[in-house]
Amino acid sequence: MMQRVLPFKLLTVGKNRSTGVQMVVQEYVEKLRRYCSVEDIQVRSNPKKTGDVKAQIKGEDIKAMQHIMPKDWVVLLDENGKDITSEQLANLIGDTGTTGASAIVFCIGGPYGHGQQLRMRADVTIRLSSMVLNHQIALIVLIEQLYRAWTILKGQKYHH
Repeated sequence: MMQRVLPFKLLTVGKNRSTGVQMVVQEYVEKLRRYCSVEDIQVRSNPKKTGDVKAQIKGEDIKAMQHIMPKDWVVLLDENGKDITSEQLANLIGDTGTTGASAIVFCIGGPYGHGQQLRMRADVTIRLSSMVLNHQIALIVLIEQLYRAWTILKGQKYHH
């Protein structure tokens, strides 16, 4: 089913994480590293410290794009994205190993969402919920689902 194991990049735009969130993220990053390498990339929201929302989104977009390589497979998380199940996420991860991609980048946007460059660069856009999630909560949900996806791919007892 899976050709190659691709490294994960978790690309989040936001302010500093709370200690509790960072502890949960670190716990799941360690679990995920049994299966693949994981890079946790944090881009500061509103890097230009502007009061203009459009300028803020553009600034975040430029910063986020600096972390995406030409051969990366980009998964955009957005409330308007496609609904997928845990099994479908596992298949997406497994199938991406056959694309020639060098890594899978999961992108969580800032308070006003993703910029135009990132939206155009995305290979697929999915949603974790039809509700809008704070970026820290979205990251916890995402990272747990990535771990669940790996246990599904490996046929391990975790997902029921």
